[in-house]
Amino acid sequence: MRRWWMIWLSAVLAVGCVHPNRYSEVPHIDFVRLEKVDDGSGHDNQAKLVVAYQDGDGDIGLNSRDTTGAFSPDSTYYYNFFIDFLEKQHGQWVEVELPTPLHARLPYLSDEVPESIEGEISILTFINNYYSPYDTIKLRCQLVDRALHESNIIETPEIIVKK
Repeated sequence: MRRWWMIWLSAVLAVGCVHPNRYSEVPHIDFVRLEKVDDGSGHDNQAKLVVAYQDGDGDIGLNSRDTTGAFSPDSTYYYNFFIDFLEKQHGQWVEVELPTPLHARLPYLSDEVPESIEGEISILTFINNYYSPYDTIKLRCQLVDRALHESNIIETPEIIVKK
């Protein structure tokens, strides 16, 4: 009898230590794809950027009321998805500051915080720098959650833009 009690107690303790698959509270992103969007103009103007994400506490996204403090329009974190534009100039990658930033404000990706979440983000972005003669570009991206945890930084493969 005592032996069964110990086996049962060991099994209960082992089950009690099993936790669901949780991700880090710091978001993680991976490049999935960058697809040019044909707008019929004969030029490559926009592309759809697809990025996979994981977050351990589900606090990714901003709503329309998130415009004060760290999320105010004059703050670095007004945007929560950052996209840097890089051009290959004379064989070297150069970050170019465009007249209008490519950054985005992603909406809430989960209503059940905290919870582990994963999925894909799809963003339509511009890829043609009309002020530049260079046609080879790539994008560098980073995601920031509401706790201001910054994800890893990813880069897209280079693409040639039809000017």
